[in-house]
Amino acid sequence: MCVSDVDTVRTVPKVEPVVLPPEFTPLRRKPVQQRSAKRVEKMLDACAELLDEIGYDALTTTLIAKRAEVAVGSLYQFFPDKRAVVQALTQRNLEQFMQSVQERMGTVDPEHWWDVVDGLLDVYLSMHRDQPGFSKVHFGDVVDTRLLDSRRDNNTVVADSLSALIGAQLDLPEEEIAMPVSIAVEAADALLKLAFRRDPNGEQQIVDETKHLIKVYLESRFGT
Repeated sequence: MCVSDVDTVRTVPKVEPVVLPPEFTPLRRKPVQQRSAKRVEKMLDACAELLDEIGYDALTTTLIAKRAEVAVGSLYQFFPDKRAVVQALTQRNLEQFMQSVQERMGTVDPEHWWDVVDGLLDVYLSMHRDQPGFSKVHFGDVVDTRLLDSRRDNNTVVADSLSALIGAQLDLPEEEIAMPVSIAVEAADALLKLAFRRDPNGEQQIVDETKHLIKVYLESRFGT
């Protein structure tokens, strides 16, 4: 009996949901019933649409409720103010980002940093271009540099989440990769913001240079 070739299936470590500390949750109460959960999702979707249209400063809870087609009192059952709604939206965006990163990393060879970096930055670029509201608040700095977690700034939350995923995939201790990943996140964040200031779709030359810079830096720390 001939042994057929079998494609090697590489499993990617499961990304744990990004959880805010209990004292910093944006929700007044967690929706228990499916109907309530859907109502909260409608509020977050409405918030995202309005952020694109009018920005954070002009955003109000009344406008969010009206767009979501719910009573403003229903919104206040779950959120104390517009900041809390945006906070919940930002947490949802981060969870979607990490899930997309996990799926993308499952298609590339983690030993080649150029592929990994392309995957990570392409997910961010896609969300910036296509995800409602994301281009206005990113991961929350427009509202508060510690919107996601009162103990860490927003970029640190992102970097820590990526370090956990990358460390598990490369079988490296998180403490060894935490600082390089944090530096890479800060550099990419600043340069991609520049790219989108220059061009609403992200100036491609800056995007390409950002990828090159991050690849060379990470290769210098983790090798080829």
